[in-house]
Amino acid sequence: MLPEVRGWMERLTRLRAELEKQDQRLAAMMAPGCDVGGGMVNTWVRALAETRDLLLEFYRRQIEVKDLDRGLVDFPSILKGKEVFLCWELGEEDIEFWHDLDAGYAGRERLE
Repeated sequence: MLPEVRGWMERLTRLRAELEKQDQRLAAMMAPGCDVGGGMVNTWVRALAETRDLLLEFYRRQIEVKDLDRGLVDFPSILKGKEVFLCWELGEEDIEFWHDLDAGYAGRERLE
């Protein structure tokens, strides 16, 4: 499943950059008397809808998105009879780390 997750996270990164760009453009047009509509708003709405759809893919699989900027996700798992999170960050080749449910990124340990 990691190749799919990697693709989703890369797409989310691109969408987020597009949304930030569109937000800045829309904010500049929000002055009274300006017509805010047309293609720019349509692009913004489509990017929001696609972002929502991608985040739902994570949710449906119980994959927790921890940090969109870093592309950080946690996968619930059982390791040696203990419930933990497998931890993966965009750019990492494979899932190589885990942490306790309450430890977070700082508590990451390498899988043995």
